[in-house]
Amino acid sequence: MRFLPIALVLALAPSAEAQLVDAVKAAATSGNFSLAEGMLGQYRKAAGITPEWIAAHSWLGRGALKAKEYDKADAYAQQTREFALGALKNRKLDQEGYSPLGLGASIEVQGNVLAARGDRAQAVAFLNRELATYKGTSIHARIQKNINLISLVGKPAPPLAFSPVLGPKCKPASPAAGKPTLLFFWAHWCSDCKAQGPVLERIRHDFPELRLIAPTMLYGYVGAGQDAAPAVELKYIDEIRQQYYGRLVDCSAPVSTANFNNYGSSSTPTLVLLDGKNVVRLYHPGGMTYEELAGEVKKLRGN
Repeated sequence: MRFLPIALVLALAPSAEAQLVDAVKAAATSGNFSLAEGMLGQYRKAAGITPEWIAAHSWLGRGALKAKEYDKADAYAQQTREFALGALKNRKLDQEGYSPLGLGASIEVQGNVLAARGDRAQAVAFLNRELATYKGTSIHARIQKNINLISLVGKPAPPLAFSPVLGPKCKPASPAAGKPTLLFFWAHWCSDCKAQGPVLERIRHDFPELRLIAPTMLYGYVGAGQDAAPAVELKYIDEIRQQYYGRLVDCSAPVSTANFNNYGSSSTPTLVLLDGKNVVRLYHPGGMTYEELAGEVKKLRGN
Protein backbone atom coordinates (compact mmCIF):
# COMPACT_ATOMS: atom_id res chain seq x y z
CA MET A 1 0.00 0.00 0.00
CA ARG A 2 1.27 3.48 -0.82
CA PHE A 3 0.27 6.96 0.31
CA LEU A 4 0.35 10.38 -1.26
CA PRO A 5 2.48 13.06 0.39
CA ILE A 6 0.30 14.91 2.89
CA ALA A 7 0.53 18.17 0.91
CA LEU A 8 -0.96 16.41 -2.10
CA VAL A 9 -3.65 14.77 0.03
CA LEU A 10 -4.75 18.17 1.30
CA ALA A 11 -4.73 19.64 -2.19
CA LEU A 12 -6.72 16.81 -3.76
CA ALA A 13 -9.20 16.26 -0.94
CA PRO A 14 -10.08 19.47 0.96
CA SER A 15 -12.36 17.56 3.35
CA ALA A 16 -13.48 18.76 6.77
CA GLU A 17 -10.68 16.67 8.28
CA ALA A 18 -8.05 18.20 5.99
CA GLN A 19 -9.41 21.64 6.78
CA LEU A 20 -9.04 20.85 10.50
CA VAL A 21 -5.35 20.11 9.99
CA ASP A 22 -4.84 23.38 8.12
CA ALA A 23 -6.81 25.42 10.66
CA VAL A 24 -5.01 24.02 13.70
CA LYS A 25 -1.67 24.47 11.93
CA ALA A 26 -2.44 28.13 11.24
CA ALA A 27 -3.48 28.80 14.83
CA ALA A 28 -0.62 26.90 16.47
CA THR A 29 2.16 28.27 14.29
CA SER A 30 0.92 31.80 15.00
CA GLY A 31 1.09 31.06 18.74
CA ASN A 32 -2.67 30.97 19.34
CA PHE A 33 -2.71 27.68 21.25
CA SER A 34 -6.04 28.31 22.96
CA LEU A 35 -7.75 28.64 19.57
CA ALA A 36 -6.03 25.51 18.29
CA GLU A 37 -7.00 23.54 21.39
CA GLY A 38 -10.58 24.80 21.08
CA MET A 39 -10.91 23.58 17.50
CA LEU A 40 -9.45 20.20 18.46
CA GLY A 41 -11.83 19.93 21.40
CA GLN A 42 -14.89 20.69 19.29
CA TYR A 43 -13.91 18.20 16.62
CA ARG A 44 -13.13 15.51 19.20
CA LYS A 45 -16.58 15.88 20.78
CA ALA A 46 -18.22 15.46 17.39
CA ALA A 47 -16.07 12.76 15.78
CA GLY A 48 -13.70 11.37 18.40
CA ILE A 49 -9.97 10.87 18.01
CA THR A 50 -9.47 10.23 14.29
CA PRO A 51 -6.15 9.94 12.41
CA GLU A 52 -6.74 13.43 11.00
CA TRP A 53 -7.32 14.77 14.51
CA ILE A 54 -3.98 13.26 15.62
CA ALA A 55 -2.20 14.90 12.68
CA ALA A 56 -3.83 18.22 13.57
CA HIS A 57 -2.88 17.81 17.24
CA SER A 58 0.77 17.39 16.26
CA TRP A 59 0.81 21.04 15.19
CA LEU A 60 0.49 22.09 18.82
CA GLY A 61 3.94 20.71 19.54
CA ARG A 62 5.40 22.10 16.34
CA GLY A 63 3.93 25.51 17.06
CA ALA A 64 5.31 25.54 20.60
CA LEU A 65 8.73 24.45 19.31
CA LYS A 66 8.69 27.33 16.83
CA ALA A 67 7.85 29.68 19.71
CA LYS A 68 10.74 28.19 21.73
CA GLU A 69 8.34 27.18 24.49
CA TYR A 70 10.17 23.91 25.02
CA ASP A 71 8.29 22.58 28.05
CA LYS A 72 4.98 23.14 26.28
CA ALA A 73 6.32 21.64 23.04
CA ASP A 74 7.52 18.52 24.84
CA ALA A 75 4.19 18.09 26.65
CA TYR A 76 2.18 18.52 23.46
CA ALA A 77 4.45 16.10 21.59
CA GLN A 78 4.09 13.48 24.30
CA GLN A 79 0.31 13.81 24.09
CA THR A 80 0.38 13.40 20.30
CA ARG A 81 2.60 10.35 20.66
CA GLU A 82 0.22 8.73 23.14
CA PHE A 83 -2.79 9.41 20.90
CA ALA A 84 -0.97 8.02 17.85
CA LEU A 85 0.26 4.88 19.59
CA GLY A 86 -3.21 4.31 20.99
CA ALA A 87 -4.72 4.54 17.53
CA LEU A 88 -2.09 2.16 16.16
CA LYS A 89 -2.76 -0.64 18.65
CA ASN A 90 -5.21 -2.24 16.25
CA ARG A 91 -3.63 -1.40 12.89
CA LYS A 92 -0.25 -1.05 11.25
CA LEU A 93 1.47 2.32 11.08
CA ASP A 94 1.05 2.82 7.34
CA GLN A 95 -2.54 1.70 6.88
CA GLU A 96 -3.42 5.37 6.41
CA GLY A 97 -1.45 8.56 6.04
CA TYR A 98 -2.43 10.80 8.93
CA SER A 99 -1.39 8.78 12.00
CA PRO A 100 2.19 8.43 10.73
CA LEU A 101 2.23 12.19 10.17
CA GLY A 102 1.25 12.81 13.79
CA LEU A 103 3.63 10.23 15.24
CA GLY A 104 6.53 11.43 13.09
CA ALA A 105 5.90 15.02 14.14
CA SER A 106 5.86 14.07 17.83
CA ILE A 107 9.22 12.32 17.48
CA GLU A 108 10.63 15.30 15.59
CA VAL A 109 9.52 17.75 18.27
CA GLN A 110 10.84 15.64 21.15
CA GLY A 111 14.23 15.27 19.46
CA ASN A 112 14.46 18.96 18.69
CA VAL A 113 13.48 19.93 22.23
CA LEU A 114 16.38 17.87 23.56
CA ALA A 115 18.76 19.49 21.06
CA ALA A 116 17.47 22.99 21.83
CA ARG A 117 18.14 22.40 25.52
CA GLY A 118 21.76 21.55 24.72
CA ASP A 119 21.41 17.77 24.95
CA ARG A 120 22.50 17.06 21.37
CA ALA A 121 23.99 13.65 22.15
CA GLN A 122 20.83 12.64 23.98
CA ALA A 123 18.72 13.96 21.09
CA VAL A 124 20.64 11.86 18.55
CA ALA A 125 20.43 8.81 20.82
CA PHE A 126 16.66 9.27 21.18
CA LEU A 127 16.16 9.69 17.44
CA ASN A 128 18.34 6.66 16.67
CA ARG A 129 16.19 4.55 18.99
CA GLU A 130 13.08 5.76 17.22
CA LEU A 131 14.70 5.07 13.85
CA ALA A 132 15.41 1.49 14.89
CA THR A 133 11.75 1.09 15.86
CA TYR A 134 10.32 2.62 12.67
CA LYS A 135 12.98 1.64 10.14
CA GLY A 136 11.48 1.04 6.70
CA THR A 137 8.17 2.78 7.47
CA SER A 138 6.86 6.03 6.04
CA ILE A 139 8.46 8.02 8.90
CA HIS A 140 11.96 6.55 8.43
CA ALA A 141 13.22 9.45 6.31
CA ARG A 142 11.68 12.03 8.63
CA ILE A 143 13.47 10.64 11.67
CA GLN A 144 16.73 10.41 9.73
CA LYS A 145 16.29 14.04 8.60
CA ASN A 146 16.26 15.19 12.20
CA ILE A 147 19.32 13.08 13.04
CA ASN A 148 21.09 14.64 10.07
CA LEU A 149 20.07 18.18 11.01
CA ILE A 150 21.71 17.70 14.38
CA SER A 151 24.77 15.67 13.47
CA LEU A 152 25.53 15.18 9.74
CA VAL A 153 27.47 18.37 8.88
CA GLY A 154 31.20 17.70 9.18
CA LYS A 155 30.84 13.96 8.62
CA PRO A 156 31.48 11.84 5.50
CA ALA A 157 28.50 11.77 3.15
CA PRO A 158 26.34 8.63 3.20
CA PRO A 159 26.78 6.53 0.05
CA LEU A 160 24.37 6.88 -2.86
CA ALA A 161 22.74 4.02 -4.76
CA PHE A 162 22.79 4.46 -8.55
CA SER A 163 20.41 1.76 -9.77
CA PRO A 164 18.29 2.68 -11.61
CA VAL A 165 19.58 6.03 -12.78
CA LEU A 166 18.33 8.62 -15.26
CA GLY A 167 21.00 10.49 -17.17
CA PRO A 168 24.70 9.69 -16.83
CA LYS A 169 25.95 7.64 -13.90
CA CYS A 170 27.97 10.39 -12.25
CA LYS A 171 28.94 9.55 -8.68
CA PRO A 172 30.37 12.07 -6.18
CA ALA A 173 34.09 12.57 -6.52
CA SER A 174 36.35 10.43 -4.41
CA PRO A 175 37.91 12.20 -1.42
CA ALA A 176 41.17 12.45 -3.35
CA ALA A 177 39.61 14.13 -6.39
CA GLY A 178 39.00 17.45 -4.69
CA LYS A 179 35.77 18.23 -6.58
CA PRO A 180 32.73 19.45 -4.58
CA THR A 181 29.27 18.00 -5.18
CA LEU A 182 25.77 19.40 -4.69
CA LEU A 183 22.97 16.88 -4.11
CA PHE A 184 19.47 18.01 -5.06
CA PHE A 185 16.81 15.63 -3.72
CA TRP A 186 13.56 16.21 -5.60
CA ALA A 187 10.18 14.66 -6.38
CA HIS A 188 8.20 14.68 -9.60
CA TRP A 189 5.12 16.13 -7.84
CA CYS A 190 7.01 18.86 -5.96
CA SER A 191 6.36 22.46 -7.07
CA ASP A 192 9.06 23.79 -4.72
CA CYS A 193 11.58 21.52 -6.46
CA LYS A 194 10.62 22.94 -9.84
CA ALA A 195 11.05 26.45 -8.45
CA GLN A 196 14.58 25.47 -7.36
CA GLY A 197 15.54 24.52 -10.92
CA PRO A 198 16.50 28.02 -12.19
CA VAL A 199 18.60 28.57 -9.04
CA LEU A 200 20.53 25.37 -9.71
CA GLU A 201 21.05 26.30 -13.36
CA ARG A 202 22.61 29.60 -12.31
CA ILE A 203 24.73 27.92 -9.64
CA ARG A 204 26.10 25.46 -12.20
CA HIS A 205 26.91 28.30 -14.57
CA ASP A 206 28.70 30.39 -11.94
CA PHE A 207 30.49 27.48 -10.25
CA PRO A 208 31.57 25.13 -13.06
CA GLU A 209 33.74 23.11 -10.68
CA LEU A 210 30.62 21.96 -8.83
CA ARG A 211 29.22 18.53 -9.65
CA LEU A 212 25.40 18.28 -9.44
CA ILE A 213 23.58 15.03 -8.70
CA ALA A 214 19.77 14.98 -8.50
CA PRO A 215 18.47 11.95 -6.56
CA THR A 216 14.76 11.17 -6.74
CA MET A 217 12.51 8.19 -5.95
CA LEU A 218 9.38 6.31 -6.98
CA TYR A 219 6.14 7.20 -5.20
CA GLY A 220 3.80 4.70 -6.85
CA TYR A 221 1.85 7.23 -8.89
CA VAL A 222 2.07 9.85 -11.61
CA GLY A 223 0.17 13.11 -12.17
CA ALA A 224 -2.82 13.86 -9.90
CA GLY A 225 -2.10 10.80 -7.79
CA GLN A 226 -2.89 8.21 -10.48
CA ASP A 227 -1.47 4.78 -9.58
CA ALA A 228 1.43 3.71 -11.77
CA ALA A 229 3.74 0.72 -12.10
CA PRO A 230 7.47 1.43 -11.55
CA ALA A 231 8.32 1.41 -15.28
CA VAL A 232 5.48 3.83 -16.03
CA GLU A 233 6.45 6.15 -13.20
CA LEU A 234 10.12 6.06 -14.18
CA LYS A 235 9.17 7.19 -17.68
CA TYR A 236 6.99 9.93 -16.18
CA ILE A 237 9.86 11.13 -13.96
CA ASP A 238 12.09 11.41 -17.02
CA GLU A 239 9.39 13.44 -18.78
CA ILE A 240 9.25 15.81 -15.78
CA ARG A 241 13.05 16.14 -15.92
CA GLN A 242 12.89 17.12 -19.57
CA GLN A 243 10.00 19.54 -19.05
CA TYR A 244 11.11 21.36 -15.89
CA TYR A 245 14.85 20.70 -15.59
CA GLY A 246 15.89 20.82 -19.21
CA ARG A 247 19.29 22.38 -18.53
CA LEU A 248 20.01 19.88 -15.78
CA VAL A 249 19.25 16.64 -17.64
CA ASP A 250 22.96 16.00 -18.18
CA CYS A 251 23.19 15.50 -14.40
CA SER A 252 22.88 12.07 -12.88
CA ALA A 253 19.47 11.34 -11.31
CA PRO A 254 19.60 8.11 -9.28
CA VAL A 255 16.17 6.75 -8.40
CA SER A 256 16.20 5.13 -4.97
CA THR A 257 14.11 5.16 -1.80
CA ALA A 258 17.24 4.10 0.11
CA ASN A 259 18.95 7.37 -0.84
CA PHE A 260 16.03 9.36 0.55
CA ASN A 261 16.04 7.32 3.76
CA ASN A 262 19.81 7.61 4.26
CA TYR A 263 19.78 11.36 3.67
CA GLY A 264 16.53 11.93 5.56
CA SER A 265 14.92 13.58 2.56
CA SER A 266 11.35 13.62 3.86
CA SER A 267 11.18 17.25 2.70
CA THR A 268 11.65 18.11 -0.95
CA PRO A 269 13.71 19.73 -2.11
CA THR A 270 16.61 18.82 0.16
CA LEU A 271 20.01 20.30 -0.68
CA VAL A 272 23.27 18.73 0.51
CA LEU A 273 26.68 20.23 -0.26
CA LEU A 274 29.78 18.02 -0.13
CA ASP A 275 33.33 19.33 -0.21
CA GLY A 276 36.15 17.86 -2.29
CA LYS A 277 36.78 15.23 0.38
CA ASN A 278 33.14 14.05 0.29
CA VAL A 279 32.41 15.61 3.69
CA VAL A 280 28.99 17.19 4.26
CA ARG A 281 29.27 20.98 4.59
CA LEU A 282 25.59 21.89 4.19
CA TYR A 283 22.42 19.94 4.95
CA HIS A 284 19.29 21.91 4.13
CA PRO A 285 15.75 20.51 3.89
CA GLY A 286 13.77 22.98 1.79
CA GLY A 287 14.61 25.39 -0.99
CA MET A 288 17.36 28.01 -1.02
CA THR A 289 17.82 31.28 -2.88
CA TYR A 290 20.73 31.76 -5.25
CA GLU A 291 22.43 34.08 -2.77
CA GLU A 292 22.11 31.58 0.09
CA LEU A 293 23.39 28.66 -1.91
CA ALA A 294 26.15 30.61 -3.65
CA GLY A 295 27.39 31.80 -0.26
CA GLU A 296 27.76 28.19 0.88
CA VAL A 297 29.61 27.17 -2.29
CA LYS A 298 31.96 30.14 -1.92
CA LYS A 299 32.92 28.89 1.53
CA LEU A 300 34.32 25.77 -0.13
CA ARG A 301 36.43 28.03 -2.33
CA GLY A 302 37.63 29.91 0.71
CA ASN A 303 36.10 33.21 -0.39
